[in-house]
Amino acid sequence: ASIRFFASARSAGTTIDFTSIPSWVKRISVLFNAVSLSGTADLLVQLGVSTGIINTGYASSSSFAGTAVDASAATSTTGFVVRAGLATAAIGGSMTIENISGNIWIASLAGGRTDATASVVIAGGTKTLTDVLDRVRITSTNGTDTFDAGSLNIMYEG
Repeated sequence: ASIRFFASARSAGTTIDFTSIPSWVKRISVLFNAVSLSGTADLLVQLGVSTGIINTGYASSSSFAGTAVDASAATSTTGFVVRAGLATAAIGGSMTIENISGNIWIASLAGGRTDATASVVIAGGTKTLTDVLDRVRITSTNGTDTFDAGSLNIMYEG
């Protein structure tokens, strides 16, 4: 197995794309370092193939709970959702996306809110692609909130 890191990407704009992922990759980790959005949308991780990013057909859910907030959940069919819920939310953690068979990918995240609100964030989902995965996009559920803090990176292995 070979492990490789992409260069770190500072959060900015509405999307961050990691492209040219080799066809031999079986596991991708999306690393969130205090990532925050400008509005109340949730974070969204989308997979892509040579023809572009796929934004349909996901089965995904995420929730957070903590001492200062009530449990809050979200679901998505447009990507792997990571529940943030507040413009002040900053997410820290790692989402692991693994190839279970063929072009079937499963995702899981265990992380937390790194802002003043102590909360645990969990997420999971599945997606079957029509072709070989070669890119990952991180964006927001509404597509318009911008990244306003933190940084992202991905690690992949075969």
